[in-house]
Amino acid sequence: MTETTRMVIDRFNEAFNRHDADGLARLLSDDTVFEDTSPVPDGQRIEGKAAVVEFWRQWFARNPDALFESEDVIVSGDRAVVCWVYRKRRNGQPWHLRGVDVFTIRDGKVAAKLAYVKA
Repeated sequence: MTETTRMVIDRFNEAFNRHDADGLARLLSDDTVFEDTSPVPDGQRIEGKAAVVEFWRQWFARNPDALFESEDVIVSGDRAVVCWVYRKRRNGQPWHLRGVDVFTIRDGKVAAKLAYVKA
């Protein structure tokens, strides 16, 4: 199970950095849950593949230079924690944010992605 989880996480991160919403859709369970880092303090919760994919389509359009670099990936069974750095330009200057995603994988698909950031 750990190998499958790692494979799904790697494919998810690759599709994400390509800004490939269709590629992400293929990796999500129909009942997937995504918890965004904003608004503070708890973030927005989005449920269901269609809603999550639409969120990412809009997010990619607003953040065309966004890149997530994995600093560490910790996998145990059907769970994974990804420590990352999100980089882009803001007001013409390099900008970054550090955070963590907690994933749950079910039947080879992302069933949950819960995001947390350092503020």
